[in-house]
Amino acid sequence: MGILTNSIIVLDTCCALWEVLHKDYIPHPTTEQWLQSTDKFLETCQFTNCVGAVDGKHIRIVKPSRSGSEFVNYKKYFSIILIAIVDTAYRFVAVDIRAYGQTNDSTAIKNSAMGRLFYSKDFGLPPPRPLPGTDGTPLPFVVGADEVFQICENLIKPYSSRDLNTAKRMFNYRLTRARRLVECTFGILVFSPKP
Repeated sequence: MGILTNSIIVLDTCCALWEVLHKDYIPHPTTEQWLQSTDKFLETCQFTNCVGAVDGKHIRIVKPSRSGSEFVNYKKYFSIILIAIVDTAYRFVAVDIRAYGQTNDSTAIKNSAMGRLFYSKDFGLPPPRPLPGTDGTPLPFVVGADEVFQICENLIKPYSSRDLNTAKRMFNYRLTRARRLVECTFGILVFSPKP
């Protein structure tokens, strides 16, 4: 068979696999699942109202023909970007795998379907609630991110490292504990035994 025929077969097969399997293996989280995730983040990272951790990972690819430089990343190899939100059990909760390697993580998430839902507050997160053990102001549920992401009501990143007081240092420490989960999940993905 020709190259074009093979590429159409592969594309159709991948689309069919996605349609059949994504609801079982990467379902859209429910409010109850977000709340369970929040409890686990509080238990393991002592970070309140956190539902997940997000980051991007460059996945090395073979240069697509006639693609120019759009897949070349800052490390000078060809890649696509995997943007993922993970939970405390090192599971992918939401993913987007389509951004060109030359794109940064912040732009990749903003341009993804997942990011558009997230930034438009239509991601299905529970409504704001007071921090556990308090009757204070209701605070939104958040996803922990690193410095490159654009902050919004439901995406939180660390304070700048300049002029940190004790409270800001503690906040950064706990956020880093939550964010390490996404880094570890990517490590498990990369270094898991291959069949």
